[in-house]
Amino acid sequence: MARSRAKDYDDKRLSMLHRSAKLFAASGYVGTSMNTIADACGVSKALLYHYYPDKEAILFDILSSHLAKLVAAARKASAQAGDPVARFRTIVATLLELYRHADAEHQVQISSLKLLPKDKQQPLLASERILVGLMSDALVAAVPAAKQKRVLKPLTMSVFGMLNWHYMWFREGGPMTRAEYAGFVAQLVLAGADDAAAATRPRGKAKSAGRSRQAELL
Repeated sequence: MARSRAKDYDDKRLSMLHRSAKLFAASGYVGTSMNTIADACGVSKALLYHYYPDKEAILFDILSSHLAKLVAAARKASAQAGDPVARFRTIVATLLELYRHADAEHQVQISSLKLLPKDKQQPLLASERILVGLMSDALVAAVPAAKQKRVLKPLTMSVFGMLNWHYMWFREGGPMTRAEYAGFVAQLVLAGADDAAAATRPRGKAKSAGRSRQAELL
């Protein structure tokens, strides 16, 4: 007979994932052992193995869960918002709010996704592409300049850059609240994208030796 799951199984699993993400962010995925994870979670190594067969499975679940939340929230924000500008602003604010308690998960996404085997990277990269697509669609609707093909990728990735790297400097209780910074980012893009695009002249295509992860997202 298969062993039944405890009622608090999912709560414990999510707690383990969050603690593991903090360890991976602080010490690196390679530098963190299953023993270290078990100690940080306050469980035996045997119990940890009841949840996850290895460290790779933990990393995949951290990233899969994190990206699923971001995609679901962005889709909901996109569907609920009214006019195109409000839609863009809502997506920006929603993503930044989700990052509030997920700095570690986000750092792990940036630094460690590439350490997974290719077959496990693919569904995660697919989720990233969906998220980028939602932002890209919102930009095209809200910002006339974004309709230019040569502008769309730089503009979209610039927005994500402002949001994704905020953890490097943003501190709660500082001169700007999280909601104010979200509004700041949105207004910066809405007010400046047209002029920036007009000042950028098309150039011939440069040859590239390969495609980066960012290039594959759009």
